[in-house]
Formats: sequence, structure tokens, C-alpha cells
Amino acid sequence: MNANASSAPSQVHRPDTPDVVLVVDDSPDALSMINDALEAEGMDVLVALEGKQALTIARRIRPDIILLDAVMPVLDGFDTCTALKADPNLSSIPVIFMTGLSDTNDVVRGLECGGVDYLTKPIQPGELLARMRVHLNNARLTSSAQTALDSTGQTLFTVNADGAIQWATPQTHALLARARAVERWQQNELASQLRHWLGHGPEPGHQLTLTGLDHALSIRLIAQHTHQETLLKLVDEERAAGPALLKNGLGLTERESEVLYWVANGKSNREAAQILTMSPRTVNKHLETIFQKLAVDNRTAAAGIALRQLAE
Repeated sequence: MNANASSAPSQVHRPDTPDVVLVVDDSPDALSMINDALEAEGMDVLVALEGKQALTIARRIRPDIILLDAVMPVLDGFDTCTALKADPNLSSIPVIFMTGLSDTNDVVRGLECGGVDYLTKPIQPGELLARMRVHLNNARLTSSAQTALDSTGQTLFTVNADGAIQWATPQTHALLARARAVERWQQNELASQLRHWLGHGPEPGHQLTLTGLDHALSIRLIAQHTHQETLLKLVDEERAAGPALLKNGLGLTERESEVLYWVANGKSNREAAQILTMSPRTVNKHLETIFQKLAVDNRTAAAGIALRQLAE
């Protein structure tokens, strides 16, 4: 177990080298158990006892995946994950939360701040390793698609011919949880509605309004790669109203309108980046384009135009 990260050289993972795992937990017993399980699988393990130490280690030795305890002193897991996702060099690292919390709001909070998965303590080594392999593989498969995801939105998921979810971003899971679309509803109602809709052969861009939920959600068809896999986007209709007005009224793209909407609501670039799950640098680039389109030279003037558009 590499307790002292400062002595290890910076490295980039290659297929023929062990996966580097950063485990963050304030319990020495939990660290020892997880370390033994991971090292038995040939993985290199780094450890941290709290969030600030974890951030220092991650910036010095970029891990392939992070196992993060939710409740810790000094800097808890939620704030640690938020800080990781705000760093462009670390934002793509998959984070699995380890939590003893059973409250749905805590699970949703972990997913909304950027976690890809969560495990409830006590951790079962077999389940942990299985989920890690899935997310490590997904991270490698999707590393070249980060720009595409950033431009089309993060609430993406795929379904099979039966309408069952095969893969989804953390933001999709978080939005479904916020709408109280529990797993049973997804397996029965959601799958049924999608199966019926897709059976009529909708074109890319067509949208389906979901029924049976208190929170208004809709599904937009992005692409149908094969007869067995369809890429979809989950749309929060209640949250999309403001950006949609800016998009239609000011001639902005979808992502530009989302950035301007949150800037007009008083959010800093970093806060907007966290909400929209993009890097602060991407927010800055969008703002530069927005300034040109609106013929203004600062965010205050752009926000003023946005607020007038929303008021109308």
C-alpha cells in the first residue's frame, strides 16, 4: 500500500501496466481490507485519509479510478468529488462512492457531483472489483468521446430493443432519481413507453414526453446505432424552459444558452461549469462566442440581455 505518494513518479496508465487506484477513507480497517483485495488483483493502490490529501495525491499521480468515502472529516467525499470534477486534468477519472448512507438524497448528491457509481458499506470485495472493471473499461472506451459529450449534453443513455437501459451517464441517473423514477418504474413503465415509441420508427431529434412522473421529463432520440442499441437524451423539461427561451430568442446553441442562463442567474464560471458538468475553460470559450453573437464585451452586459429576454 503506497501511503506516501510524494515518492512515486508521475505516470500515465498503459494497457500493459497495472491500474492505479486511489482509495480515500478515514477508516484504517476499511483501507486495509480494500488494499488487500485490490493488490491481490494486481492493481497499484494509493491511499488518503481525507479529501484534501486525496486531491494532492491525484494531482501528483493521476489515478485511473478513485474509490471515495462519502463521510470524512476536513473535506467530505461530496466536496472532494466536486473539486476533482472542476479540475480539467482530473475530471474524467471515474469516482465510485463508498457510503454507509442509505438516504436517497445522499445517493443523488454523490451522482450529481460527478460519481459514476456507489457501493453501500460494508464493502463486498467481489462486487467492488466487478464494478471497478466496468467503469475502468467505460472510461477507456469513452475517453475520446468527452468533447462530443460536452457539446451534446450529459444526460445520455442507451437502451436495447426492449427499452431497457444498458448504459447511462451519472447525470442521467441523478435526474431519474430526482424525478423519483425508481428502478422498478424504469424497468416497467419507462421500458414500455420507450419500446412503444421506438417501435414506430422516430427520426433523430424526435422527442417523447414521459408519463407517470410528477417531474416533467422527456426523451430525445440522438441516434440508432444498431437495431439492438439506441442512444437517447433525457431532457428535464422544467429546467430546460429558460435556456430554450435564450436559444430561440438570441440565436444561441443549446450549450451556449445553458451557459448564459446560469450566468444570468448569478453563477460564477466555475459554478456554471459544475452545474453543466463541463470544465471552466469550456464555459469561458462558450462565453467568448456568446459575447460575439450578442455584440457585448462582458458577462454583465450579456446577463442583462438574457434577463430581458427571459422577462419577455
